[in-house]
Amino acid sequence: MTGLDTATRGAATGTGDRSRPRAALPALCVTQIASWGVVYYAFPVLNPQITAATGWPAGATTAAFSLGLVVSALAGIRVGRILDHRGPRAVMTLGSVLGVISLLIVAAAPNVPVFVAGWTLAGLAMASTFYQPAFAALTRWWAPDHVRALTIVTLAGGLASTVFAPLTAALADHLSWRHTYLVLAAILAAVTIPAHALALRAPWPDAPTSPAHAAEGAAEVGRSRPFLLLAAAFTLSGFAMYAVVVALVPLLLERGYTTSQAAWALGIGGAGQTLGRTLYAALARRTTATARATVLIALGGLTTLSMAAAPGSYALIIAVSVVAGMVRGNLTLLQATAITDRWGTVHYGRLSGLLAAPAHTAAALAPFAGAVLAGPLGGYGPLFFLLAAVSMAAALITPWTATGAVAADPGRR
Repeated sequence: MTGLDTATRGAATGTGDRSRPRAALPALCVTQIASWGVVYYAFPVLNPQITAATGWPAGATTAAFSLGLVVSALAGIRVGRILDHRGPRAVMTLGSVLGVISLLIVAAAPNVPVFVAGWTLAGLAMASTFYQPAFAALTRWWAPDHVRALTIVTLAGGLASTVFAPLTAALADHLSWRHTYLVLAAILAAVTIPAHALALRAPWPDAPTSPAHAAEGAAEVGRSRPFLLLAAAFTLSGFAMYAVVVALVPLLLERGYTTSQAAWALGIGGAGQTLGRTLYAALARRTTATARATVLIALGGLTTLSMAAAPGSYALIIAVSVVAGMVRGNLTLLQATAITDRWGTVHYGRLSGLLAAPAHTAAALAPFAGAVLAGPLGGYGPLFFLLAAVSMAAALITPWTATGAVAADPGRR
């Protein structure tokens, strides 16, 4: 390795680049826990109380939440382009502010239309604060060792449900759902707004380029067969995975468990995510991008099938939830690295937005679709069998997403 190469690598990894925001990684770890925990994981815990207290149909409240996720998916394309050019500080800080405002609207909503408006605004906040902008920041600042940084932030993010599902349930035991959301909004404001504003101030470096990708634009990649098939696989897998997350609490309530027990089962899956993500780097070194995508998506289907078929033992439910969380944790990193594994980092923000949009849209529709399908299917148990089949269909598509030989790229592992 030449001296120039060493200097370049040092700049990329933080050993020789003082412009990198050293507080960015720990700050993003904390803000991902708070953002996901408050804006996403609190809802499945509070929704039964919301419908009971207001008389609003569960389908309507779940549809409002799903609409926010659809907005997040569509807004993510534009957010990705902005991130490529301007970096994450303004995007994520503004997203935090919008997140707080959206939850205040949700908490004060006198009727379903205002409740829907609050979740629509929350969708913009999700697009600007969840994993996608954090991944774009870390992929650019930490390349070519971005997998390590991505693993660390997702290890922390996996604790979101572990921390906030039980916390939300505990608050709801003593407060109304509206006051619970007010407390959570205050936590979100105190944690994420200053962290994003102060910790992401470093100059935004230019994207690495290489001859292999000089003539290959984002539009060309986005129209390619491997990209479209990968988007299809992630869409089916995302639909199943997020339907399972939101439907787990009603599944366990249907089986006679308490809200607290159901919340702990959901939360313990977050601990499984953290555990699973510690294994991803080793898995990435030993498998191709296509092989690990196929295996992980198939395992997601098997864990969903296990939840559907598990007998009444709460200990077994907890064990399956941990394993399912481990798979979900690896699937998050799989999607975070899918672009760089195949097409490099030159257009990471835009391509990740394009790849995530249909998957996030499907994930957004999943809670509503799950609630709607559970009735005709005869309950949440049969729904989980259907979701397992959807994951298996995604696994069958994945082997066709290979892109051929990997060209040299400064940002690709």
